[in-house]
Amino acid sequence: MASRLFSLAKPFLNPKFPNPRPFSTSFLITKTPKKHKPKRPKPDSPRTRSVTPDSNKIPHFESLLARDAKYRFLIKTKEFLSKQPEQILRLDDAGKLYRELGFPRGRKVTKFISRYPLLFTSYRHSDNKIWLGFTDFLDQLLLEERSIMEAMEEDRVTRIRKLLMMSKNKRIPLSKIYHKRLIFGIPEDFRDKMGKYPDYFRLVVEDDGKQILELVNWDPSLAVSALEKEFLVNEDKVKKAFKFPVKYGKDLGLEENDVKKLNLLNTLPLVSPYSDGWKLDSWSLEAEKYRVGIIHEFLSLTLEKRALIHHIVEFKEEFSLTRQTYEMLKRQPWTFYLAGTEMNWAVFLKDGYDENGNLIEKDPLLVFNEKLYKFAQMQEEEEEEEEEEEEEEISGFREKLRGD
Repeated sequence: MASRLFSLAKPFLNPKFPNPRPFSTSFLITKTPKKHKPKRPKPDSPRTRSVTPDSNKIPHFESLLARDAKYRFLIKTKEFLSKQPEQILRLDDAGKLYRELGFPRGRKVTKFISRYPLLFTSYRHSDNKIWLGFTDFLDQLLLEERSIMEAMEEDRVTRIRKLLMMSKNKRIPLSKIYHKRLIFGIPEDFRDKMGKYPDYFRLVVEDDGKQILELVNWDPSLAVSALEKEFLVNEDKVKKAFKFPVKYGKDLGLEENDVKKLNLLNTLPLVSPYSDGWKLDSWSLEAEKYRVGIIHEFLSLTLEKRALIHHIVEFKEEFSLTRQTYEMLKRQPWTFYLAGTEMNWAVFLKDGYDENGNLIEKDPLLVFNEKLYKFAQMQEEEEEEEEEEEEEEISGFREKLRGD
């Protein structure tokens, strides 16, 4: 019996057999998290090329656009679901509405929903379909947002009146105001409330069915631009806001002081955005002053004193803007800051921010949005901490195996 056992074990003791390989731990190596992977350089194109050179970028303005991109799904999905009858949406349908909900095409919507478990929830209905909706927590927040909207109704009406007063024929298609309502803080149901203000607005339906909002009465007290108000407080600041330099030959030998005085004479007076500047020759200096004033006043009416270029171009016919808007704004870097890419850039009104990049006047709705971002960020920070702890555990386990 012993000899049989010995003979069975003999092959394992035969020196001709190589030593067994050490125990492999390769199966324990996990994938490198995306945030630690080296990023591929983006191809140079208008979609990726910055509208402002890196040397001239202002970080706090650029960071605001990054924040917009980060919370695009949160804001757009909140807006879209708010308009649904039951404020719910089938998950199958949500996956197809990438534009409306603000997530990249080809990505799974569930991935974005999972980022905000405090705000969005999914559940299986009696029809055996999974539906997307708000959490009870977000429902409470939306009640707070609605109360803010109601309290600010008079302010929003004034903003619409001023937009109409700036427009060429004192009329703007209702759809344009509706599509860009968020930058002015105008509520979703403002179209239903126009009838409450017959002294301010008139709704006209044209032959093609298009609804046009017209101004009923001109209010001289509202026809005062933000620049004109600032001029009464700080005249020197307004004088430096814009520059329309005079072209002159070097042979004149003008000193720097003389050049400044000459440029100031060329710059002032500015043209009010509430004037009939649209009647001016399109390529004249006065017409450019008028268009610059229009954009300054337009931005001053927005909640965040900034707007994407397509927000502004939406009103190009009403405000008599030309294709040279980009070049025109680049000539006024003292007042406007351009951020983003050449394909989709934003205009910031520098006067609306302090030196640290904080809004000087903050609308109550913006305060609410910041609170919403904080709740969203709280969950993201928890997830990041969990990922870091998991990575530390994995790296510690690897070191231990190497030591053994």
